[in-house]
Amino acid sequence: MSETVSIKEVAARAGVSPGTVSNVLNRPEKVAGATRTRVEQVIRELGFVRHGSASTLRAGHSRTIGLSVIDIGNPFFTDVAAGVEDLASDRGYAVILGNSAGSRSKEERNLLVFAEQRVRGVLITPSDDDPHRLERLRARGIAVVLVDHPADRADQCAVSVNDVTGGTMAAAHLLEGGAERLAYVAGPATMRQCRERRVGAERALAAAGLDPGRLRVLEMTAMTAKAGQQAAELLLADLPDAVFCANDLLALGLLRGLLQAGVRVPEQVSLIGYDDIDFASASTVSLSSVRQPTYQLGRVATELLLDECDNPDTHAHQQIMFQPELVVRESSR
Repeated sequence: MSETVSIKEVAARAGVSPGTVSNVLNRPEKVAGATRTRVEQVIRELGFVRHGSASTLRAGHSRTIGLSVIDIGNPFFTDVAAGVEDLASDRGYAVILGNSAGSRSKEERNLLVFAEQRVRGVLITPSDDDPHRLERLRARGIAVVLVDHPADRADQCAVSVNDVTGGTMAAAHLLEGGAERLAYVAGPATMRQCRERRVGAERALAAAGLDPGRLRVLEMTAMTAKAGQQAAELLLADLPDAVFCANDLLALGLLRGLLQAGVRVPEQVSLIGYDDIDFASASTVSLSSVRQPTYQLGRVATELLLDECDNPDTHAHQQIMFQPELVVRESSR
């Protein structure tokens, strides 16, 4: 674990008083913008973390773990969180939840709060593939397990689902139903899940003897039902035969937009989503989807994290990848 950095050290490096550093941490509105920015930069450079509760410090660790997700409004992550909380509670741990909303800066603030609270470990679905902020946690002796994201190193636990296979399943199903002109509606390309599901869809096209470049791609700024409805407006001028959405919220919004415009699903446009959230089967036209074992993802990831926390000398890092399942309903042929 790295040495503890003091407020005095931060103050000296930033050229301010310890009281100013304290204000930046606790009453930032009282500090001039340029000074606050300089102090915050030094805090990041030195890896300063303010102390949590005295009892936690005396014990050396807490019975708390952190969970950082991309979008708690997405039922996928709600189900993952349920798996995390259930097992953590069984083991006598509490869970602090952080929602990054896909924002790297917000994710960094969440991780800082986790470190301040001296959590035993962190479960995270990262907002991008940059490993540095996770390395800072490990340097402080905080175990980290990736959730819904594979690991790129052997000494890292991760639990994920094979998204390339899932994308291939979805697109192959649409092609087998007679579609030739496919669209893929996704979130930002910075999200690994969106990229890998697209790779899978392109592989399905290639396997069917079609040019993968024919896949029409719409990258939305968010993976929400509202974004899906906006995607429907973009597609109406030149309707594809079928649409694969990178998650069910996008698909449900797209479905609503198409139906409101008088487009028949699946007669005119076949549609498939991803995740198989509860709402998928309850929509006006029940939604075909690629199912992920969401609750199990959370529970297995928590099992790995707590084993690393409680048995650091004997813990064996694991990278577990589940396989998705195709669920066909009314929205696709």
